[in-house]
Amino acid sequence: MSSKVALLNRITHYIVNRKGKQMRPMFVFLVAKMLNNGEVSERTYRGASVIELIHTATLVHDDVVDDSNRRRGFFSINALWKNKIAVLIGDYLLSKGLLLSIDNNDFDLLKIISVAVREMSEGELLQIEKARQLDITEDVYYEIIRQKTATLIAACCSLGAASVKPNSPEIEQMRKFGELIGMAFQIKDDLFDYGETKIGKPTGIDIKEQKMTLPLIYALNNSSKKEKAWLINSVKNHNKDKKRVKEVIAFVIEKGGLDYAESKMVEFQKEALTLLDAYPKSEFKASLTLMVNYVIERKK
Repeated sequence: MSSKVALLNRITHYIVNRKGKQMRPMFVFLVAKMLNNGEVSERTYRGASVIELIHTATLVHDDVVDDSNRRRGFFSINALWKNKIAVLIGDYLLSKGLLLSIDNNDFDLLKIISVAVREMSEGELLQIEKARQLDITEDVYYEIIRQKTATLIAACCSLGAASVKPNSPEIEQMRKFGELIGMAFQIKDDLFDYGETKIGKPTGIDIKEQKMTLPLIYALNNSSKKEKAWLINSVKNHNKDKKRVKEVIAFVIEKGGLDYAESKMVEFQKEALTLLDAYPKSEFKASLTLMVNYVIERKK
């Protein structure tokens, strides 16, 4: 990540020292090891690095878009260096990631990554478009989270497979595995919005941002006409009113929105674990199983 520009080095140093859970590169390594008797290749390291670079680039850009001053408990790049620099840093990280693949002729890995970036952008835009209308169905919601969140975790798992078994059916199998984990991961995130726990983002924030999440969609679909009108009006026009947001949260809980979302999350988790059944027992398979369960049970 080093560059001849001192400012750039200062910022990338700041980013590297404040890294998050690094779950995504972990998926790359564990999938590669599970499929290749515990061995990884140089390509696996490059694939994991590319994923982390691209993921970090999207986070830096997200903070600009959301006007967010905090990230992982620290100041965001835009809070410290302003939006223009943050956008350029995101672009720099993105190009660094892509060039890492090109310079090493990892064109198959580059394709996996590029498709993920395209899908993530589409998912975000689809969410923005639907938030304006608040007419979102459960199917549209799944499509949004598949593109927005699941596609990157799917890319990690298919990258891991492609790095050690190029052109094998395992690449698609692992992509599907990652996609299912990503779906469960995002539903878990939606559920956090209704909790009281301190998870680095205040509760009720999705409602304030008019994001249609699964618990809310379920509550809407199981409400009377009058309740529906109140709910939509609350999210559209009173989303900054703390008391009203609390009432919406209580209403969604009462309607069983959380229980429903949780049951869907567990469905995705079980489906993901079923895909691992085909592989022989190993410590890497056990670790992947642990990771899948962590997605469901994490507290933040």
